[in-house]
Amino acid sequence: MDNFARTRTFAPPIASEKLRSIRHVALDMDGTIYKGGTLFPYTVPFLQRLRTLGIAYTFLTNNPSKSATDYLAHLQKMGLSARREELHTSTQATIDCLRARFPHAKRLFFLGTPSMIAEFEAAGFMSTRDSADDEPDAIVAAFDTTLTFSRLGRACWWVRQGKPYLATNPDFVCPTDQPTILVDCGSICAAIEKAAGRRPDITLGKPDPDMLSGILARHNLKAHEIAMVGDRIYTDILMAQRAGAFGVLVLSGEATAEDAARAKVPPDLVVPSLEELGELLESGHF
Repeated sequence: MDNFARTRTFAPPIASEKLRSIRHVALDMDGTIYKGGTLFPYTVPFLQRLRTLGIAYTFLTNNPSKSATDYLAHLQKMGLSARREELHTSTQATIDCLRARFPHAKRLFFLGTPSMIAEFEAAGFMSTRDSADDEPDAIVAAFDTTLTFSRLGRACWWVRQGKPYLATNPDFVCPTDQPTILVDCGSICAAIEKAAGRRPDITLGKPDPDMLSGILARHNLKAHEIAMVGDRIYTDILMAQRAGAFGVLVLSGEATAEDAARAKVPPDLVVPSLEELGELLESGHF
């Protein structure tokens, strides 16, 4: 991190010029504003600084394990007040995709948490049972912290039968501040691929650039006016590049300075944390 200490007062000229155009910040959550259940100490001051600068923000997460209501409660518990319109999750993106591309798919077999499934049911979908007699229209695989061997096997069976198969996000692990590895959706889908011989037909979430399109439309923004800030190169930064947005990698989560230096998808800017990004945004807006 010492290599990036200079970013407290300096950014490359091209990055500095682009920073002056930023009107909105899309913020990854776990690894960027908090880790596990621990809020980073610089998060609240950073958000206050954005409001002072007149820069809006949206919390954006690939993690579908909580519903929007649960996420808002989770943020509130950590001291962050947010409105539903300030939150966008891969669950919401998957619901939008199903409605647009698979309008017939109403009965779904889920690998997902009860909280996530409840959000799908509130949107008009039905969850099928773990039974060969309860045939789904499609399979949705997600970050499932309640995963059982039986349901994983059933999902593989339906995938092998050729049912439409969607993944909510490509992440292999979920960041945590606990001494464990949280196996995420991408790893679950890798197991299904080995067992059933198929990858998901569609993978939602970052780096899919459509994760940003709703924010752009909602706030009447152009791509260069939004900064995508996150801790992962293969999701956050790749999506920023695909969407034409400004990609900021923070070193407070998964990626390291070494990862950034050898990345095939280089970030527009690398900073230790949101604290340094806030200082750079402030210097560019005054």
